Amino acid sequence: MTTTTLLPAARPAVHHQGLARPDFTLSADRVDLWLIRRPTGADAEALAIGELDEQERKRTDSFIRQSDGLLYAAAHVAVRRLLGRYTATLPQEVRFMREPCPGCGEPHGRPALSPPPPPLHYSLSHSGGVAMVGVGTTPIGVDVEKLPGAETVDICSKALHPEEQLEIAGAEAGEERRQLFGQIWTRKEAFLKGLGTGLSRSPAEDYLGTDHDRHPDGWTMVGVPADANHAAAVAVAGAAPKAVEVRWVPDTWLATGNSVCGAAAPGPDATVLAS
Repeated sequence: MTTTTLLPAARPAVHHQGLARPDFTLSADRVDLWLIRRPTGADAEALAIGELDEQERKRTDSFIRQSDGLLYAAAHVAVRRLLGRYTATLPQEVRFMREPCPGCGEPHGRPALSPPPPPLHYSLSHSGGVAMVGVGTTPIGVDVEKLPGAETVDICSKALHPEEQLEIAGAEAGEERRQLFGQIWTRKEAFLKGLGTGLSRSPAEDYLGTDHDRHPDGWTMVGVPADANHAAAVAVAGAAPKAVEVRWVPDTWLATGNSVCGAAAPGPDATVLAS
């Protein structure tokens, strides 16, 4: 078994292992992350759109690019089936709500199940053909982003914390700068989702750059291996979990008549970020 350290030694390291859990359970010392690819071809045709509610189907149809609508639909089918498995609920019967906003108290904070089934917390993100779902026992936020081009990096970096801007500007132009921007931006969005504010809180307010010791108190940031074209991160309230397990959802799990809620195991392989 090989180990690749992505973060300082005190932070989680990445190693690959076979399937360790026979079912979907929740643990206070573990966070589960599920990555979903936008289905194509026969998998797209078989996608279980019928499990989405009316609002989700309307949103699917509202995207200008059909590929974006398909990713949205696949992500929400995955959310319903995964959360259904954790809570022993049929996917089409999973109901959602919004927690109170920490700023104004109105119901547009973190997404949650309705009624909330303590202690389950979840978060969802999708971008550029990939989606990610996070599930844990404490508030979490996840973000996955397609790595942007140089011009987008230059423009969007201006919205970040001043010291993050300096770090990005100091990175070598090209792939190194794109990767660093992706790491910082996904940590930023994951943290703001975990707080429940989203981008209504200025991205310049909190430092989430390369000095991990200066990240916001009370939160743990973990970089997530996605693929060569994406950056991803999870923000976890409290101390670092002992493990953050990362799995790709097989496309066939999202097909009509093949519910993940009936699967005997979460998948053939897992990436585990273990403390």
